[in-house]
Amino acid sequence: MTIASLTVRAAQAQSGLVPVDAQVLLAHVLGVNRAWLIAHAADALDATGAAAFMALAKRRRDGEPVAYLTGTREFWGLALAVTPAVLIPRPETETLVELVLARLPADRPIAVLDLGTGSGALALAIAHERPHARVTATDVSPDALAVAEGNVRRLALGNVAFLHSDWYAAVPAGPFDAIVSNPPYVAAGDPHLADGDLRFEPAGALSPGGDGLGALRIIVGGARERLVAGGTLAVEHGHDQSEAVQALFAAAGFDAITVARDLAGIPRVVAGRAP
Repeated sequence: MTIASLTVRAAQAQSGLVPVDAQVLLAHVLGVNRAWLIAHAADALDATGAAAFMALAKRRRDGEPVAYLTGTREFWGLALAVTPAVLIPRPETETLVELVLARLPADRPIAVLDLGTGSGALALAIAHERPHARVTATDVSPDALAVAEGNVRRLALGNVAFLHSDWYAAVPAGPFDAIVSNPPYVAAGDPHLADGDLRFEPAGALSPGGDGLGALRIIVGGARERLVAGGTLAVEHGHDQSEAVQALFAAAGFDAITVARDLAGIPRVVAGRAP
């Protein structure tokens, strides 16, 4: 069967991809949803569409993340644009959103700080769920901020502002009702950095070097002075870092320290309350 005579079903079968990746990429090329692919499995693809799909399939087989190939990723029900300038939002980070939202009132103005926003995933999810919130989102990467700002425009969220800052360096004093962050936390030399999608994601968004806790030390260490009394600090961390991060919170004087597990049951988030 030539590329010019492929059906929707045959193209997916010949792509060399796992079914879900093949479906997402073909749906992207055709501008349809995955339900359409099922209903039209026997339809013939035109040569242009088939060639475009096979080109993307090869890039995926070579390891490029699906999110970068399509330029989008869903997070908290929001369709976010993503590029190689930002970390790909992951389901486990929704654990952080859930925990923070449970601590933020919905009926009055509040101020939230998102450190290292990347695509804007955390900031936009919180701003979407708390329209009375004023969310300040920072990143040290101008390219990442451009992606996040584009996402805010597309989602028409008027309660998010962006700031070019290396962690707290350019952040106003606040005070904030909550500070959140999904910082780089992978230790230098971790073999996972050479595997799968991580090979294509920005190194600075994955690892701060050293033991992986450098960014978390800065975030936790500078949070209390910028939080209201009773304010929340919540951070994501690595699968084996929960005890170390809890110790950072305790050393910084936080109380009511809480651990939240992701859907896989792995400790993923630590939160604390400013006294």
